[in-house]
Amino acid sequence: MKKGLVLEGGGLRALFSAGVTDVMMENQIKFDGLIGVSAGATFGCNYKSGQIGRALRYNIAFKDDPRYMSWRSFFKTGDLVGAEFSYHTLPNELDIFDYEAFRQNPMEFHIVCTDAETGEPVYKQLDDMTSDGLDWIRASASMPIVSRPVPLEGRKLLDGGIVNSIPLKHFQELGFERNIVVLTQPKGFFKKRTKLMPLFQLTMRKYPAIIKAMGRRHLMYNEQLQYLAEEERKGNVLLIYPEDVLPIGRTEQNEEKMRHVYQIGRKAAEENLEKILTFLSLNIEH
Repeated sequence: MKKGLVLEGGGLRALFSAGVTDVMMENQIKFDGLIGVSAGATFGCNYKSGQIGRALRYNIAFKDDPRYMSWRSFFKTGDLVGAEFSYHTLPNELDIFDYEAFRQNPMEFHIVCTDAETGEPVYKQLDDMTSDGLDWIRASASMPIVSRPVPLEGRKLLDGGIVNSIPLKHFQELGFERNIVVLTQPKGFFKKRTKLMPLFQLTMRKYPAIIKAMGRRHLMYNEQLQYLAEEERKGNVLLIYPEDVLPIGRTEQNEEKMRHVYQIGRKAAEENLEKILTFLSLNIEH
């Protein structure tokens, strides 16, 4: 039975997920595969490379660097998160990504993007992070309005969360029968239709499929939450989520809040550690 880990996005809310996954790595918990969406992909790749603490570390280290995430970057390049700095300079020179460890780890690593022209999900398995691997992760996390579509393999790609925020069903179709899903919203959360539709219609007019997808994103997300609940009742899924709404905005670079959200994630993992081990049928000394 293949065991999977599913990480949703949520911008810097996903530091909760980083706290969860760091505790799991510290306890040597292994999965057959991981699928991440948006920030779930950008932070989740550190699971395959085995780099505990890296997601929190670089977010704090470069929070004030305008090349990383800033409106200066947006007005200069069209990307709120600087593409060259964040996905090339940072992992290659400043907080080195362990490409070899990523390649050697047998755990499958999958991400979700959205085709900006068709509005369809695009799934990609990354076995090696060299070449255009980091650009695929960048595409998965490229939020509409504040990011340019990323051209890859003849497509223009944007944030995977637009059309598949919690890709459990897709992972199950790939053969992952027993999955832990880490959410960045509390139990009982219900997504409402975005109030930014006029802005999407203005800024994304070249991509009508994205406008249409954003108009129904809340319906897609709430359907996925219902499916999660059904799979949890069947015993196929273990959900890990914050007890309350996380006290940080999607792009809020406040060090105290980032550390706090990360610690909330660590606490959630520690409190659920026995449940995680039992669910995965593991017997690990900790």
